[in-house]
Amino acid sequence: MGAYFSDDTINQSKELTRQWEEEVRRSLAQSHDQKSRWSTVSDQEIKRLYTPEDIKDIDFARDIGVPGEFPFLRGNQPTGYRGRYWTFRMFSGMGSAADTNARWHMLLQNGQTGLSTAFDFPTLMGYDTDSPKARGECGKCGVAIDTLDDFLTLVDKIPLDKVTTSMTINPSASVLWAMYCAAADIKGVPLSKIGGTIQNDMLKEFIAQKTFMCPPEPSVRLISDTIEFGTKYVPKWNTISISGYHIREAGSTAVQELAFTLRDGIEYVEDVIRRKKLDVDEFAPRLSFFFNAHIDFFEEICKMRAARRIWAHVMKERFHAKNPRSWWMRFHTQTAGCSLTAQQPYNNVVRTAIEALAGVLGGTQSLHTNSLDEVLALPTEHAVQIALRTQQIIAEETGVANTIDPLGGSYFIESLTNKMEEEAWKYIEQIDNMGGMISAIDKGFPQMEIADAAYRFQQQLESGEKIMVGVNKYVTDEEQPIPILQIDEKVEKEQLERLKAVKRRRDSRAVKRDLEEIRKACKTGENVMPYCIQAVKDMATLQEVCDVYREVFGEYRDPGLF
Repeated sequence: MGAYFSDDTINQSKELTRQWEEEVRRSLAQSHDQKSRWSTVSDQEIKRLYTPEDIKDIDFARDIGVPGEFPFLRGNQPTGYRGRYWTFRMFSGMGSAADTNARWHMLLQNGQTGLSTAFDFPTLMGYDTDSPKARGECGKCGVAIDTLDDFLTLVDKIPLDKVTTSMTINPSASVLWAMYCAAADIKGVPLSKIGGTIQNDMLKEFIAQKTFMCPPEPSVRLISDTIEFGTKYVPKWNTISISGYHIREAGSTAVQELAFTLRDGIEYVEDVIRRKKLDVDEFAPRLSFFFNAHIDFFEEICKMRAARRIWAHVMKERFHAKNPRSWWMRFHTQTAGCSLTAQQPYNNVVRTAIEALAGVLGGTQSLHTNSLDEVLALPTEHAVQIALRTQQIIAEETGVANTIDPLGGSYFIESLTNKMEEEAWKYIEQIDNMGGMISAIDKGFPQMEIADAAYRFQQQLESGEKIMVGVNKYVTDEEQPIPILQIDEKVEKEQLERLKAVKRRRDSRAVKRDLEEIRKACKTGENVMPYCIQAVKDMATLQEVCDVYREVFGEYRDPGLF
């Protein structure tokens, strides 16, 4: 192994840079820069110029390497996107299960290669449509799922052994996944053949998104149950998508998203090893991650490259994983919802394209592009088709898939990647010293770090230091409204009728017995998944199972709100 540059190259760089700096000083004496300080959207200060001197300590073999080899900075696959493109996976869910099923078929016909499910708020929180807490929310921000009957409608004519499905669900993830497994069984598809992802990441809920049900400790225990069950019986399923996306949406910096996400991942690995006594190589290859592709193009690329290198070192050196697949960080990317604006919404097409390109150049395995109208409502078919075509144009027309990690070796990219990795390690070590992520959450540490970052960014927006086009610069007085998707109120009425019909025809004694089995498993520490699958097959509702969780484990209240 050797240094990236020779001493002669470094010395030559220093001399040329010195001469250039003199020229810059003469230029600035006549005309000042547009800004006194230049920084990323996360407020990482950026130098005017990067040279070999900025990456003089890099060792190519140790720090950069080649695709498909440790430390995977340049990607997990040796052939990159030449072997296959990333999965085109548009986030979709609205109204009834039948409505969402129709949208899925439209997207598949238009070239989408993976499904992704958004659930309505009651479903996310573990409540049925007939709960007083669910009134008026049915189908509004995603699809309403109360029972296996709904789920079978959702996956009607979807080949579960050929199409992978992602489900963005957290507190009630075990129940929705039980429905997916039960639906596959009913359709004659073995569990060993189904593939997909449940988000199932509760730590980031406590940190950022705030959709929670039970306290952190039992929430992590349920996640370990799903990981153990998937490892044994559903080997193609990613039983968790460790998510930085919502941490970033809550206002974090890119470094905070990187550090808190990876430290969450460490917490889950530790819990499965401790609680389930599994060897790390048994389950680590199926762990997956989920990152935000924000608007600062180069910062996002560097974040994703750094994430792979950090995780490879964590798995190899901290957990002593021996299988190279355990060292891989596989991740999905979504363009930044928080970067979209209600003002001049067609600008969002441009933002999404730039963010998607960053995700691709960062080496994502799966990508969701936001629709231009998502800041206002669930996306229309027209808007979602534009978002899907954005990915297809990047893949098929731009040439960015022709070579792997095309920005690798750039003085700026490698320097910023190193800087972000270094700062992320500091956060990880700080949380380690607190006793882990659950302890850090109890102390309010990641929550306050994110709140402070969000406040700083808002101040920069209001002062004009940071620009959002159409919001604090290039503002227009009058804007034409765009068509948005409306969820008909009859969706709730029809959903209530379906739920009532299921409850009327099911065997209530079987449901009662199933719920008691889940209750026992919760108390004894036995894996809940087999009992959940049987319960949903007998038409136990989502809320009935989640109510057992709430009864046994208690309900969590955010200490920051009281």
